[in-house]
Amino acid sequence: MAVAAWAASTSYTVGNIRRSTSALAIGVFFKCTTAGTSDSAEPNWPLSLGNTVTDNNVVWTTISSTYEELSVLAPSAIIELFELHLDATLHGSQSTMVYRWHNGVNAAVSGDIVWNSLTYSRQPITAEGFEYSSGGRALPRPRLKIGNVSDSSLGNYANVAEVSALLMLVNETTAGNDLGGATVKRIRTLKKYLDGESAADPNAQFPQEVWIVDRKSSENRVEVVFELASNFDLPGVELPRRQIVASVCQWAYKSSECSYTGSNYFDVNDNSVASAADDVCGKRVSSCKKRFGDNGELPYGGFPGAGVIK
Repeated sequence: MAVAAWAASTSYTVGNIRRSTSALAIGVFFKCTTAGTSDSAEPNWPLSLGNTVTDNNVVWTTISSTYEELSVLAPSAIIELFELHLDATLHGSQSTMVYRWHNGVNAAVSGDIVWNSLTYSRQPITAEGFEYSSGGRALPRPRLKIGNVSDSSLGNYANVAEVSALLMLVNETTAGNDLGGATVKRIRTLKKYLDGESAADPNAQFPQEVWIVDRKSSENRVEVVFELASNFDLPGVELPRRQIVASVCQWAYKSSECSYTGSNYFDVNDNSVASAADDVCGKRVSSCKKRFGDNGELPYGGFPGAGVIK
């Protein structure tokens, strides 16, 4: 039976399990560990396993939506589903379509799979390289291999293998794109939670993984291989994005970052002046103190500590 959603002003007993009413808490449920009555407004659910939240006088603890089933001696098979979402700007008319696939391996499913009322077609597809390494700083760049087998029904490419036809079609919009920038969702659930099963539950799943197609690695008559990347994997981008300068404030004077709205005016050398027309910030810490006070909180846009520690 599917887990019910949280409800306001409802009595809960220890052991009750509920899910969030929104899609923000994917992959987790919440177990009542202190009985009581829920609040009139839904709490801000913690997403880390084991964390708790107080809901009026009810206490909820975050649990995995699949842990209980995986911990038994003979758990249900893990089903791996993939979704390919295109971008309207990059991929043209095909952007309205979402491609959904499964490989049918774990549960020996020979046909389509229906989960959460969505149909996933069986397709030769493998994915690897999702593991994060604690020793390295680089984010994983998984490889997605899709079988280039069935014929397409896409316009002028009806007799071309499906994935190659899709590449040709999107390249008509953006030359050489090869699905770059498309979104790949990796969804994992258990066979017992698929539609049609007695325990069907679209909310019982592992946390979803969202990846971006970075490039096409290879293509032949048998398969097409894509390299995926995280949204955070931005080559050449460093934190902080601003250049670290110790002695110069980088904010525009009286901008939202600067936030100065006072009526004390100073020139570029921090000398007091009478009119706003002569008011110019010297971009130094001393200029900031003139306006916000020696002991005030300074919204200084530089890095005065830079160079102090060697």
